[in-house]
Amino acid sequence: MRLLPIVFVATLALVGSGASAESGPMNTAQTVGPAVAESLSIERVFASPSLNGAVPRGVQLSPDGRYLTLLRNRKDDRERWDLWGYDRTTGKWTMLVDSLKLGSGKELSEAEKMQRERMRVGDVKGIVSYSWSADGKSILVPLDGDLFLAHLDGNVQRLTGTKEDELNPALSEKGGYVSFVRDRRLWVGPTGGAAAPITPEEKAETVHWGEAEFVAQEEMARFTGYWWAPDDSRIAVERFDDAPVGIVTRAAIGAEGTRTFEQRYPAAGTPNALVALFVTRPDGTGRVEVDLGADRDIYLARVNWSPDAKTLYVQRMNREQTRLDMLTVDPATGKSRVLFTETAAPKSWINLSNSYRFLDDGSLVWWSERDGFGHLWRLKDGQWTQLTKGPWVVSGLVGIDQKKGRLFFTANKDEPIAQQVYALDLTAPSKIERLTEQGWTNGASMDRKGQTLLVSRSSDAQPPQVYLAHPHGKRIAWVEENRLDASHPYAPYLANHHPAQFGTIKATDGSDLYWRMVTPVMEPGKRYPVFFQHYGGPTAQNVTRGWGGALSQALAARGYIVFEIDNRGTENRGVKFASQIWHAMGSVEVEDQKAGALYLKSLPFVDPARIATYGWSYGGYMTLKMLEADQGLYAAGIAGAPVTKWELYDTTYTERYLGDPNKNPKVYETSDALADAPKIKDPLLIVHGMADDNVVFENSSAMIARLQANAVPFEMMLYPGYTHRVSGPKIGSHLWNTILTFLERHGVTPPK
Repeated sequence: MRLLPIVFVATLALVGSGASAESGPMNTAQTVGPAVAESLSIERVFASPSLNGAVPRGVQLSPDGRYLTLLRNRKDDRERWDLWGYDRTTGKWTMLVDSLKLGSGKELSEAEKMQRERMRVGDVKGIVSYSWSADGKSILVPLDGDLFLAHLDGNVQRLTGTKEDELNPALSEKGGYVSFVRDRRLWVGPTGGAAAPITPEEKAETVHWGEAEFVAQEEMARFTGYWWAPDDSRIAVERFDDAPVGIVTRAAIGAEGTRTFEQRYPAAGTPNALVALFVTRPDGTGRVEVDLGADRDIYLARVNWSPDAKTLYVQRMNREQTRLDMLTVDPATGKSRVLFTETAAPKSWINLSNSYRFLDDGSLVWWSERDGFGHLWRLKDGQWTQLTKGPWVVSGLVGIDQKKGRLFFTANKDEPIAQQVYALDLTAPSKIERLTEQGWTNGASMDRKGQTLLVSRSSDAQPPQVYLAHPHGKRIAWVEENRLDASHPYAPYLANHHPAQFGTIKATDGSDLYWRMVTPVMEPGKRYPVFFQHYGGPTAQNVTRGWGGALSQALAARGYIVFEIDNRGTENRGVKFASQIWHAMGSVEVEDQKAGALYLKSLPFVDPARIATYGWSYGGYMTLKMLEADQGLYAAGIAGAPVTKWELYDTTYTERYLGDPNKNPKVYETSDALADAPKIKDPLLIVHGMADDNVVFENSSAMIARLQANAVPFEMMLYPGYTHRVSGPKIGSHLWNTILTFLERHGVTPPK
C-alpha cells in the first residue's frame, strides 16, 4: 500500500560509540543561534501562514514557454490554493483564478473525496490541478466539482454546472477536446462546447468507464482510466467491474452522527476488480477491446501511446507482482504481443515506475532493477543498453532532449540521503554530469522537449525553493526563492533553529542505516528525552538532507531530542536492502529500530529511560511491533492509525510483500500485531481517525479489544469524522498536544 506516514521529518546531532557522524563527536552542550528569539509553539506550527514559506504546487510552463503557472496557497489559509501565472516577457505575476471568488463551495461527491484521498490531497481546498490548452491561450481548471476554462485575458468560461462531479478532467493532447468522467461514463466534447458520453450506459452500478480502480489509485499511483492519442484520433479507455470484489461496511463516525458505506474493498487474498481496456474514437465509434491475455486476474499497470499514435503500449503485471509484460497493441484491432518482460529477483517483487519514455526514433528509455539497483536502460532495435549503473538508485527520469541526445535524471549517486539532478549523453552514457549543488536534496521536471529544467530543492537550513535552469544546471530565474529574510514566516524562529547532523550505524547484515537527529540547546551533565520518530515501511525514505519542517523544531524547543533512522526495507538503497521484509514484515524493521534505540542509550546526553517511540500508519504498526518485541526498551509508544491485521488491508500492497494469505497463513500470523498484543508492558497511546478509509478503524478496534481482553492498560484518542489524515490548524494542535501530554503523564519530559 501507499500507507501514509504523518511525519514531521527530524534533524540534528550525534556522537560516538560505533557509529559515524559527519562532523565528528558532538559536545554534550550545544548552543544554536542567539539567545533572543521567539519560542516555537505547537499551535504556531499548524497555523497560517505556513512556516515553510511559499511552496508552490503544480508548476508548469505554457506550451509556448511564455507563461509559468503554479498553485499558491493563501497566507491566511494555508490549505486553500489559487492559480497564478508569471508572464516571462513582462516579469509580472497575476492571479489567474481566485478559487474563493469563482468556486461555489459545494460539497464534493463521495467519489471525488475518495479520489482526493488516494491522491493525498484530501485536505486541500480550492484548485488541486489544472492543464494547459495546446495553443497556450487557456487553462482547464477543475474547481468544486465543475470545470472552467480560464483565459489569459482574465475571462473564465464555465464548462459544466451540474450536481454531479466531473472526475478526471483532461484536455486532449492537441487541445481539440475536453474529456471527463460523470456517472461512471466517459464524456467527450469539443473544447468550449457541449460534451456527451461516449461509453455505454451500464445497468450494473459496479461497472465504471474511464476511471482507475481502487488499487490502481491507492497502490500503483495510476489515477486515470483513459489516455488520449497524441494526434487526438483515439482514446484508450479502461472498463472495470467491481462485482467480484467483496463488500465491507465502512463506518464514518462523525461528531454528530455515523454514516455507513457499503464499500467494495479488495482485502488481501480476495478477488480484485475485473479490468478491461478498449480503444475508441473521440465520438465513441470504432470501439475495439485490447487483448490483455487469457488470465483476467492481472493488473493493468500503465498505458501509453507511441509518439506517432500508431502503437499503444500496455504494462501488464501478474497478481503476484513478480512479472511485468510490456505489450504492444494495434489500436485498430486490439491485437497485442509481448515486447519484453521484467522479472523480479528471487524473494522480491516488481516496483512500478513512471520513469520511462518512448522516443521518436522508436526506442525506449526504461527504468529497471534488473541488476539489483534502480537504473535506466535503453531498448533500441531489439537490443538493451544500460545507461546508468552502480550501487546507487535512479529515482526519476526528468526529461530528454531528443535532438541533442541528452538525458536528465535524479539519483542518489553521490550520497544515499541526497537526491541530485544529473545528465548524460545517450551516445556516451558513462560520463555523468551533476547539475545541482551538494548539501541539498533535489527534485526536478522538464518541458517535453528537454530545454528547461524546473528544480525544487531544500536543505536542513532552507525550506523548499524552486527555480528555472538551463540544461547544464545554471539557474535562469527563481520561481520561488523562499528566502529566509525578515518577511519569511519562519524568521522569528530562525535564530533558534536547531541544525541537523547525520550518521550511520550498522545493521546485523552489515548494511549502513542512516539516521538524523535534532537536539535542543543542552546543558553539560544533563540527559535529555528522545522523541524517536519512525515509519519503516516500503516505498519510503525519511532520512534525507531536505528541510525537516517546523514540528521537529518545536519539539526540540521543548527540550526533546528528535531522532529517526531508516531501516532495511525502505526505499532508494537497492533490491537486497528493500527485499529483506519479503514475507517478513515486522521483523528486520523492528530489529533495526532497536539498534537505533540502543545507540541512543549509549550517548552521554541521552536519558536512556526516556526514549519514546512514535509512528503513523505503517509507523503506527511499527510502534506496536516494537513494544511487543522489546518490553522495557522504550519509555512509551504512540501508534497512529496502525495496521494491526494485514488481512484487513488491500490486495495489491499486502500481497506484494506478504503473498497470498490463503497460501501463506503463517506469514500473516507472524506479521500481524494482534497475537502478541498481551506482551505490551509499556505505556501506549493509540490514535485513529474514525472515518479512515485507508487503514480502516477496525484495525484499531481489533487491537483495543485484544488489549482489553488481556487486561493490558493503554490510552487512546479518536478523531470523529477524520480519515487517514488527522490534520488541520486546530486538530493538528490538538493531536500533538495530546501526544505531549501523554508523554508528560509518563515522565518522558526534559530535565529541569
